Amino acid sequence: MRPDSRRHGHSAPEDEDDFLEPPSKSSRKRDMQALQDLGEQLVALSPERLKKVPLPESLYDAIRAAQGFRMEARRRQLQYIGKLMRKVDPAPIQAQLEAFAGNSAAEVAKMHRLERLREQLLEDEQTLGTIAETWPEADLQVLRTLRRNALKERETARPPKSFREIYRVLRELQDAQDAAEEAQEGEGAAEE
Repeated sequence: MRPDSRRHGHSAPEDEDDFLEPPSKSSRKRDMQALQDLGEQLVALSPERLKKVPLPESLYDAIRAAQGFRMEARRRQLQYIGKLMRKVDPAPIQAQLEAFAGNSAAEVAKMHRLERLREQLLEDEQTLGTIAETWPEADLQVLRTLRRNALKERETARPPKSFREIYRVLRELQDAQDAAEEAQEGEGAAEE
């Protein structure tokens, strides 16, 4: 018997890590389709929102081009976008899209905070003072009128038009404040 013949028999088990299989073709296709679907969501965004998504310039340009294409050209451009997205980490993009959709925990918390503030305003007009402290640029006269109209709508069981308008006004104030804070953070980072 040759000395190396024992090696061909039962030997010690090797690490399973040595036998990791590459992803299957189906798995790779699913991953590519997911990236292409993410690209389609990006193409559907408005130019203003698209600017807020962290994208490399080549991907941004491809998405902007796809927004102007129709039919077959658009389909091919979406495939190209999917190909470009393979080189990008999709997590920050997905997080930004979820924020746009209002699915992030921070967005939901902000929405609930504004809804509570609206309810407080309807219960007590003194809440206008809190609003004025938080947003000095708020038009308190408009909010006072909307409050009065919303209370009348409740009493007469009419559709809550003013009730919704109060939320919209508060949301615009919060969004403007958030944008100003982001701009200040951006300036601070640029100065460093």
